[in-house]
Amino acid sequence: MRKYIMPIVAVIALASATPAMAHDTGGVLSMQEALEVATDIGLTTISHTQFAGDKWEIQGRDRTGRYIEVAVDAATGDVLWVNR
Repeated sequence: MRKYIMPIVAVIALASATPAMAHDTGGVLSMQEALEVATDIGLTTISHTQFAGDKWEIQGRDRTGRYIEVAVDAATGDVLWVNR
């Protein structure tokens, strides 16, 4: 009987564990969607992407090779600003 106690305890512990749930983004744009918005306004080469709370900041180059930085609103997908 003793050899069954530990496996029973392990099964009970595993059965009572709650599964990990994915974080609900609450309608926030994914990085891929933000990159699509940035490429629509002329960004062709991406060098850095960062999520900054309420916006995506994307850095890279345009088709002529000039530096460009774009901020995309994470909730609406609107372009907030563009630095060249």
